[in-house]
Order: sequence, then structure tokens, then C-alpha cells
Amino acid sequence: MTLACESRERGWWQQYGDAVPSWFAPYLGLEAAASLIRTFDLQFINGLFQTKEYARAVAVIGQRGIPSSEIDRRVDVRIKRQELLTADRAPRVWSVIDEAALRRAVGGSDVMRGQLGHLAEMARLPNVTLQVVPFCIGGHDAAGGSFTVLRFAEPDVPDVVYIEQLTGAMYLEKRSDVDHYLDVSNRLGATALSPAASMRFFADVLGEF
Repeated sequence: MTLACESRERGWWQQYGDAVPSWFAPYLGLEAAASLIRTFDLQFINGLFQTKEYARAVAVIGQRGIPSSEIDRRVDVRIKRQELLTADRAPRVWSVIDEAALRRAVGGSDVMRGQLGHLAEMARLPNVTLQVVPFCIGGHDAAGGSFTVLRFAEPDVPDVVYIEQLTGAMYLEKRSDVDHYLDVSNRLGATALSPAASMRFFADVLGEF
């Protein structure tokens, strides 16, 4: 958390203070400092890989009465985050996606076609690994929800698990908690489609839209 605070002091997201909840700002600092980001997403495509249209469609869900200008700022934050994928010393990102997130027509068919095509492009980045957990495997260890595990290059900085909720977030760094989520991540990677098969899966789902 100290690392997050130090990063926040010089973070680009300060200019988006009106659009970044206080409980999310520490995550942006941790994400910017991470050397490895491991994610599992159950409902939506991870924010690091969202198109602007998809991000807007996600941002408006359950946000009745929020001005369009505030939605625009939230989308801008999400898109700005993605610059770290191609930055100097970009982190390695290993993202496992449940099939449900690929088939949920957030924003409609046109938005999903653009999103799935973009996802396939992101999978070609040398520091990005994407895998799909298909429905056909049945239940899996992460059925309880999405999470992110952040690892840092500094040897004395512990891994952090980030779990986002509707009105807040949990940051776990207790070793037993982190080890549990790392174990789940490893098992997901072993049961999910391979990166190559996942690319073909993106194309199949894209065709259905």
C-alpha cells in the first residue's frame, strides 16, 4: 500500500480525481508498478483489453442518473490504463477469461464484434497471454468471481490480490490468501484453452456475433 501511495503521488490518474473512486486509486498505483499481472474475469472483458465502446457500455451499467460527462471521464481512465501494455518495461499480463464474458452482448452485437477483434489483437502482444475457460469444462475453481494478482520486481514487496466489489474493493496480501489465489490461477491456466486455441475461440465467437 505504501508503494501504491508513492506511485499515486506521480500518477497520471490524479487529473481524473473526480472519476476515480478513492478505493480504486491505490489499485492504479499498484498496477502501474507491477511486473506481472494475473487476472481472471467472469462477467466482463478485463479493463486492460476493453475498447472504448465496450468500456462505455460497461460504465453505464447500474449507473442511473450519472451525467454523460462523468461516464466519459471513467472511460478515459480505463483507456489510459491500457498504455502500460506497450510502455517501456511493460508488465507481463496473463489473463484468463470465462466464456460468459465473451458471449455476454454488452453494448450489442456491433460493440462485441469490435471488442472480440481487439481482444485477438491484444493477444498478439509479446507480453500478453490470453486464455479462455469454456463452458464445456463445467464448474471451475474461480466460479466465485473475478480477481487480479499483482507481482512486483522488488523482492521485498509482497504480491497483492485485488478483488473489486460494487462499492469498494479488497486488497489481500496475507501470504495464505495470496497463495490460494495463485493456486487457483495456476489451475485455471491448466484447464483453460491454450493461448492458440483461445485465439481460434475468439474468432468462432466473433463469427456468431
